[in-house]
Amino acid sequence: VSSHLQHFPPGFSQPPQPCQGFTMAASALPAASPSQVIALPTVAEAAAQECGQSFPSMVPFSSAVPAHELKPQQSNSSELERRASATRSAFKRPATWVLVFGWSLAACAGFVNSVAFRSWGVYVSHVTGDTTSIGMRLEGYHAGRVDFLPLGVSLAILVSFLSGAFLCGMLIDKNQVHFGGKSFYGIALVGNATLLVISILVPPHTLAACFAAAASGLQNAMCTSHFGAIVRTTHVTGTVTDIGSTTGRIAMIFLRKGFRFSRLNVLEQAEVAVDSRKLLVLLPMWGCFLLGTISGAYLETIFDIYALLFPAFITLS
Repeated sequence: VSSHLQHFPPGFSQPPQPCQGFTMAASALPAASPSQVIALPTVAEAAAQECGQSFPSMVPFSSAVPAHELKPQQSNSSELERRASATRSAFKRPATWVLVFGWSLAACAGFVNSVAFRSWGVYVSHVTGDTTSIGMRLEGYHAGRVDFLPLGVSLAILVSFLSGAFLCGMLIDKNQVHFGGKSFYGIALVGNATLLVISILVPPHTLAACFAAAASGLQNAMCTSHFGAIVRTTHVTGTVTDIGSTTGRIAMIFLRKGFRFSRLNVLEQAEVAVDSRKLLVLLPMWGCFLLGTISGAYLETIFDIYALLFPAFITLS
C-alpha cells in the first residue's frame, strides 16, 4: 500500500501516511445511489486493516425488503391467520357421548331397515324409494296400469315416516342434543321403542311397516346439528355424499401442493384439520349403519320379526 502511495498528487510536500491515503481513497469514492452496491476495494481494505480502522460496508438496498412491501406481506399473513381461525371455529367435534348416541341410533336404523325388508318387503328407514314408487304408480295409472295397492303402501309409509318426524318436532323444540329443559328426548326414545314393539304385534304387514316407518321418522328427527355438520341416522345417502366431498377437498389441497404437507399455508392446514375431524364423525356413522344391517339380517333369520326387539331395547335403554 505504501509503495502505491509514493506517487502522491502535486501540491503535497510529503507523502501522506497510509492512514491519510486510506482516508483520501475512501473520500474519493463516488457517491452511490440507494440502489447501487459499493464494492470494497482491495487496496482500501488493506489500508483499513493496516491502520486498525474499519471500512464502512454498505448493504445493497435491493437485498432488503422495502418498507412499502413489508406492510402488505404482514397484512396478508394476518388475513390468513384470521381466516384459518374462522375455519377452525366453524366446526367442533361433538362430545364423545353425543357421537356414541348417534352411532348407536344409526346401527338401530340399519337393523330395523334390514328386518323390515326381510319381513315385509319394504324399506322403512327412508322414503326416497317410496317417493319414487309413488311417481311410477301415478304414471302407470295414466298408462292404464292400475296399481292402487302398491301406490297405497308407498303413500302409507311416506305419511307414517312424516308423522313420526312431526311427533318429534312437537316433543323437541331445538336441534341440539341435550337432556333436560324443554326437550323431551327421553319421551322421544321411549316412543321410538314403543312404535317398534307395536310393529311386531300388529298382524297386517302394511300396518306393521307403517309403525316401523313412524319409529324411523321419529328417530331421524332426533338427529343432531352441531356447528353446521348435520348428521342423520336412518339413511346414509347424505353421509356418503359428505364423505366423498370432504375427501375430495382434502385431496385437491394436497394435489395443488404436490402432496407435501410442509407446503401448506396456515389456512390450508386448518381446512385439512377440520375436514379430517368431519370424517371421524361421518365414517363411523356409515360403518355403524352397515353393521346394523348385517346384524339385522343375521338375527332376522333366527328370531324372525321379533328381532326388532333388539333395537327397541337399545333405544329404550
